[in-house]
Amino acid sequence: MNHAKRAVVLLSGGLDSATCLAIARDMGFETYALSVAYGQRHAAELTASARVAQALGAKEHRLARVNLGQFGGSALTDPGIAVPENEDNGGIPVTYVPARNTVMLSIAMAWAEVLGAQDIFVGVNAVDYSGYPDCRPEFIQAFEAMANLATKAGVEGTRLHIHAPLIELSKADIIRRGVALGVDYGITVTCYQADDDGRACGRCEACRLRAAGFEAAGIPDPTPYQLRTD
Repeated sequence: MNHAKRAVVLLSGGLDSATCLAIARDMGFETYALSVAYGQRHAAELTASARVAQALGAKEHRLARVNLGQFGGSALTDPGIAVPENEDNGGIPVTYVPARNTVMLSIAMAWAEVLGAQDIFVGVNAVDYSGYPDCRPEFIQAFEAMANLATKAGVEGTRLHIHAPLIELSKADIIRRGVALGVDYGITVTCYQADDDGRACGRCEACRLRAAGFEAAGIPDPTPYQLRTD
């Protein structure tokens, strides 16, 4: 009989969440990968999430749908807001999606309770990231406290733990950790405006952080890029 502890892992299909899934597996958890279609402008990362879940041996992979795009307010959900290119972030950028991590963690919390899992993994990062308020340690701590007040399991004494193993790592350190755990970053999609084939633009902030991470790690960048015409 398999006595491995279960964990729900939020899996976007990007570099960070793939590393997080590999870490959960390495810690001995039976992993249940959860991706969320939240109204993002492209589906390439969701396609990538299925590849990553299979490659890293997730026990199950679910896709939940919630349309945050109906509210707009973010360059990742509203076609009327341009994704910034080749510019440094001077604050919380327009790529911030209001309540995204709160919503996704809530869905993960619901599935974890049904599975009898006490652990949720999320690949948020507070070092090489875009300044999103829902990627900070304070947010993760507050959500865990809320989860243990809001669930039957928590009230009955079975505590839920939110793991954010990348939160204090640089992008280079994340990449080194993933490579050591066998992550194939060539099948991940990080770009904010990837094409239908998952090829990256190379100009958005997500692409620049990712490329700088591979350079700093001294590891060849396996990212497929779109052909440039300029």
